[in-house]
Amino acid sequence: MKMTLKYKDYEGTAEIDVERDVCRGKLLFIRDLVTYESKTPAGLRTEFEAAVEDYLETCKNLNRDPQRPYNGVFQFRTSPEKHRLAAVRAMQDDVSLNEVVDRALDAYLHGTQQVHNVTIKLTNPIGSDVNFLQSSPSLEHQGVKRVAITH
Repeated sequence: MKMTLKYKDYEGTAEIDVERDVCRGKLLFIRDLVTYESKTPAGLRTEFEAAVEDYLETCKNLNRDPQRPYNGVFQFRTSPEKHRLAAVRAMQDDVSLNEVVDRALDAYLHGTQQVHNVTIKLTNPIGSDVNFLQSSPSLEHQGVKRVAITH
């Protein structure tokens, strides 16, 4: 398990270098390489916080944005088959492919169950089809927002 330290919205690694007999780490998600080390875990936290302060001061002196911004856009790669299947499923569920990836990311980060769209088709004996949307309380507690029923 990788350990991280947190201070002032910054994160850094916490590792043990057995060969050198030190604790060490580096600041994450920044443009520059900033490392820190100590003989003890408690000292590593102190050195991490000092590294953050030094980094902020250095960036201020250089008139640079100190942390790489996250704008919510990133490239995602998968197999062509998964891409096709996800696109078809998104179309069937009447959501964007972006929403599919966002739901999967949310489930990964928070362990949440996602909303699924359900289509139910009932054919009446006369053969005429009538479409309408119906909300079902028994399904809503399972995360289903709407049910499309044809009968």
